[in-house]
Amino acid sequence: MNVILIVIVGAAFVFAGVRQILWIPAEGQVAPMEMLSNAMIDSASGAVDLAIGLVGVMTLFLGVMKVAEAGGMLKILARLIRPLMVRLFPDVPPGHPAMGAMILNLSANALGLGNAATPFGIRAMEELDKLNPQKGVATDSMVLFLAINTSAVTLLPTGVIALRASANSAFPAAILPTTLFATICSTIVAILAAKLYRRWSPAIKTDAEYVQPEIRESVDSETIDDDGSAYPLWVSILALAALAAAAPAAVLFGRALSPWIIPGLVVFFLGFGAVRGVRVYEAMVEGGKEGFQVALRIIPYLVTILAAVAMLRASGAMEAIVSTIGGFTGKIGLPGEALPMALMRPLSGSGAYGIMGAIINDPAIGPDSYTGFLVSTLQGSTETTFYVLAVYFGAVQIKRIRHAMAAALTADLAGVAAAVAACLYVFS
Repeated sequence: MNVILIVIVGAAFVFAGVRQILWIPAEGQVAPMEMLSNAMIDSASGAVDLAIGLVGVMTLFLGVMKVAEAGGMLKILARLIRPLMVRLFPDVPPGHPAMGAMILNLSANALGLGNAATPFGIRAMEELDKLNPQKGVATDSMVLFLAINTSAVTLLPTGVIALRASANSAFPAAILPTTLFATICSTIVAILAAKLYRRWSPAIKTDAEYVQPEIRESVDSETIDDDGSAYPLWVSILALAALAAAAPAAVLFGRALSPWIIPGLVVFFLGFGAVRGVRVYEAMVEGGKEGFQVALRIIPYLVTILAAVAMLRASGAMEAIVSTIGGFTGKIGLPGEALPMALMRPLSGSGAYGIMGAIINDPAIGPDSYTGFLVSTLQGSTETTFYVLAVYFGAVQIKRIRHAMAAALTADLAGVAAAVAACLYVFS
């Protein structure tokens, strides 16, 4: 992460400096270095606003998750996909709360609920950190979870569908098959990359060497109320098949269903808790108390990342990269108009949304052109990698991220390649 930050800031400064030297003052124009300064200050303020804005969302969904946890839903979900999860995360005890939190996070991502997924992901990181005997250093499970999170399979990209509908698309949900294909490919690559790259980025000590007895005891105490059992494998396979079968329904009814998803999930979780005898109000309040503290913890990480990204954009470096490689990428199905979207998506979610909105609302392109379908697929099939790194690792004070960045960016690249291939096949 140190190298990435230095490269981004250094490149931004050099580009802005060269433009400043060559700049000819004109009335009404802002000097390049002044633009760089303004971008740094504005992005720092925006990062704080973003963190404050997350307080409400985190409080709501952490409270809802507490109700689900108190009602036993996390155990049910954990047992349902435990055959898969225990193979992916062998270092996490089967009955540990981290399993349930990761499952809810991945489920929310699958439905395109980024705001709901973030609190679940932070909770999962906090639980994984309880198993981390070397504080400040990411474990293999943390890296794998983050890599999967940045590329998680998306069945229903609700935000993208809504944005396409607002741009008067005749087929706002037409990107669902291409998005599903791209995210499946990127998720597979994320898992393989996280498993492969850890060979070149080992922890300082092995788990067997640095796990202390008191930590093992705390893990056992958290799992003592769960027998660690799993549903039969055929039940898990049937559940995953049902989830995959939801894709055609999402294609047909995605626009009609998208406004119902978040309210429906909240009502379902609360209703589940009530049926299970949970004191819903008290549980929501107790779970929501963590929202404010988490938001405060992530502010320094958000400020650092978003300021660096803003500098890259304001300096003109991003524009130079696009103009340099746009001619080549256009020959392989990634037009120059869509290239900024592919480059911005891992860096800034709001920036990527802005680029997508500008492209699909451009009368010369439109939402139902090949480029419009491609940028929509890119937005729905990849995650804001730097944001996720800053928020999730910042929430548990991880400073040495090991191979997390490399695995996540590899998955992003695979997602872009898969999105291009799928859109060429379906929409070209």
